[in-house]
Amino acid sequence: MEINAVAAWINTVFAGFDQWAASFVHNLYTLGGGFFTPFFQVMGWLGAHGIFLIVLSLVLLAIPKTRRYGTAMALGLAIGAIITNLILKTIVARPRPYSEETAKFFNTTFFQSLWEKVGQMTESDKSFPSGHTTAAFASMVALFLMGNKKVSWMALIFAVLMAISRIYLMVHFATDVVGGLLVGIPSGIAAAAIAKHLPQAYYDFDFGISKRRQKKANA
Repeated sequence: MEINAVAAWINTVFAGFDQWAASFVHNLYTLGGGFFTPFFQVMGWLGAHGIFLIVLSLVLLAIPKTRRYGTAMALGLAIGAIITNLILKTIVARPRPYSEETAKFFNTTFFQSLWEKVGQMTESDKSFPSGHTTAAFASMVALFLMGNKKVSWMALIFAVLMAISRIYLMVHFATDVVGGLLVGIPSGIAAAAIAKHLPQAYYDFDFGISKRRQKKANA
């Protein structure tokens, strides 16, 4: 995949930041002697194609008591996916940090060498913005805003760890992650706003679950 004008501009303007952030995050690798690698790999698998977050949102959506949370999460994921996957990734088409195109552009194997240390995980060819980060923040911010703040803030920790994992595994530049934040957070806020204005009848509807349970109880 060739580097187009938009991707080249991002690479040029933010080259110093991306290299500094990659070095900073990879201090975790040095300090832990690779201890953190399996953990961040699991985070990467959890975010793959958003399947885990989609399933979680659907499970919450199916239960009347948690439908508000599931609805907000699902809306956040949908909004974030449209902006990130259908629009921005297509326009920017930025190659991954570990790609040969990136090494040629920066005239260095700096990103590739870090990637090789942490397991050489691969993703789709387009890097900006981070889809994992977008999905994590879109869904978790929505969940945070809809839930009890004494507990729901834990959802934000998951999103932050997901963002860090993308840089640690060297499947994204730091600017990709920032792009995911800039899409994901507003998507989550918008999703929560929509979910809060849906009619109560939607949240109370149990799709006949109560009747089926009653029939089983009476059988």
